[in-house]
Amino acid sequence: MPHIEARIKTSFGEVVIVGDTPQEILKMLETIPENFVDAISSRLTPSGTQLKGIVEATTEGPVIVTRENLTHYEAVGLILYASDEHKNTVTQMQKRLEFSNIKCMVPARLNEMTKRGQVFKPDPNKPEFKLTIQGEKWIQEEVLKTIREKTK
Repeated sequence: MPHIEARIKTSFGEVVIVGDTPQEILKMLETIPENFVDAISSRLTPSGTQLKGIVEATTEGPVIVTRENLTHYEAVGLILYASDEHKNTVTQMQKRLEFSNIKCMVPARLNEMTKRGQVFKPDPNKPEFKLTIQGEKWIQEEVLKTIREKTK
């Protein structure tokens, strides 16, 4: 018997609802609480509370919401840090920064951050960049700490 799938993209991945009829899928959707995405996102993202007030998860991906002045490196790093598996494509990072009202030449910043050891390309054939362990520590111990101190 054929199944019908509804795929819903969220900030933490994709939710797939499977049913035998469209009515069955609609019934399942009606049972999902309004704050479902936020509740799951905060549980799946260990840095969720750490990023509260700095970066918000949206259905399209993370958006920087802090009013603090950030360097372009910090902005790119925060987008990567808040992204699934701490990695994202250049195009997606550019879009997320634009939605955050930050104008930045992402490829140039990523090139410099690669030289600093903060990011790397997990697969040279894909346009994705990922934070290194050093990059994660930089975000956690310097960038987030500085932002938190300024907003106290």
